[in-house]
Amino acid sequence: MAHVLMVGAGAHGHTHPHLPVIAELVARGHRVTYAIPAPFAEMVAATGATPLVHTSVLPDQGRGEQWPTDPVAGTALFLDEAVHTSPQIEAALGDDVPDVALYDIGGYPAIVLARRWGIPAVQLSPAMVAWDGFESDLADDLVYRRTPEYRAYLARFSAWLAEFGIDDEPEHLVGRPRRSIVEIPRALQPFADRVDQAIYTFVGPDLARRAAQEQWPEPARPLVLVSFGSAYHDHPDDFRVCAEAFGPLPWEVVLAVGPHVDLDALGELPPNVTAHRWVPQLGVLGRASAFVTHAGMGGCAEGLFQGVPMIAVPRAVDQFGNAAMLEELGVARTIPSEEITADRLREALRELTSSPDVAARLVEQREVIRRGGGAPAAADIVEAELAR
Repeated sequence: MAHVLMVGAGAHGHTHPHLPVIAELVARGHRVTYAIPAPFAEMVAATGATPLVHTSVLPDQGRGEQWPTDPVAGTALFLDEAVHTSPQIEAALGDDVPDVALYDIGGYPAIVLARRWGIPAVQLSPAMVAWDGFESDLADDLVYRRTPEYRAYLARFSAWLAEFGIDDEPEHLVGRPRRSIVEIPRALQPFADRVDQAIYTFVGPDLARRAAQEQWPEPARPLVLVSFGSAYHDHPDDFRVCAEAFGPLPWEVVLAVGPHVDLDALGELPPNVTAHRWVPQLGVLGRASAFVTHAGMGGCAEGLFQGVPMIAVPRAVDQFGNAAMLEELGVARTIPSEEITADRLREALRELTSSPDVAARLVEQREVIRRGGGAPAAADIVEAELAR
C-alpha cells in the first residue's frame, strides 16, 4: 500500500469536497498524510488520514477573517500560503517521502515538492477547470491579468519556483495540471466538450455518505433554506430581505447565517423564520423545496444532488459563472446581489416551485449527479498513477 500526501487549503470549499476521496483511499489500505491548518485537522482525521498540521496565512474564518474580493489579492493568497507552508511540510515529512502527491487547486506546495521528490502529482479540483480557448472566452473576466499588480504577482511566483529549480510559467503550472480529478458535476463545467479528457476526469461530488449522516426534521410545510456559504457571507441585509420576502408565506424559512453575522442586525424575525449559526446543509436540502444560495460550487452541487430549485445571489469569484450554469440547466433564477428585493425573491420562488419543467429538469440532474463515479472513481485514478 502507498503513502499518499494530500496538500489542502484552509477553506471549507477547498476541503469538504476532497474528504470522501481521502476516506476511500484510507479504506483501501493506503496511508494518507494530509497537510492542513489546525481548524480543519479534526475533519481530516475523521477520514482516517493523518493530519500534518501547519500554520497558515490564509484568512481564518473562525476568527471572522474574510477572503478578499479583489481577484489579484485572492489569487496571491495561495502563493503566500505556498511560500509559508512548503518548508513546514517538507520538514515534517523528513525522510518519509510519499509515493504520490494529491493537491487542492490552491495546494501549490504539492506541485513543487513532487518535482523535487520525483513522484506523480494529481490535482483534486473542487471548481471548474480550464478548457480549450478559455482565455479568449473569459477575456472580460480575466482583464485583471493585465494589471501591474498581477504582473508583480507572476514575477514573485516565478522567483519562488526558481528556488526549486522550476522554470515553468506560473499560470501554466497551476492552471494546466498534468492530471486532474474534477469533483464538480460535469453539468456545471463550462464548455465541458472542450475539456481535455486525457488530463481531466469528472468524477463529480461524492455526497451520498454525508447525506445519509446529516439529519433535519421533516417540516410541516414547504421549507426554504437561505445560505450564503462560508466565505463572502457577512451581509446581514441579505438575510433580512429574505426574512421579509418569505416571512408572510406559508413556508418554513431556515437562515444559515454563519458564525459572524450580528444576529441583532437581522431585527425581529417572523415566527416561521429561524436563524442558525450552522446547519447540516445537505440534510436540510433533503427536506427543502427551495434554496437561496450564493452559488458557490459546493452549494450548487448539493442543490442538484438533492433536486432542489435554487435562487442564486452571486457575489464573488466563480459564483457568477455557477449561477449562469444553473440557469442554463433550467433549475435556478439569478438575482444580482445589488438588486435583491423581497418582491424579486418571492417571484423567483413562485416561478421555480410552480413549474413542471423546472421539476422535471431537477429530477434529470439529480439522477445524473448520483450516477457519477465519486470517490471510488477518484481512488481508481490515484491507484492508476501509482501503478505507472
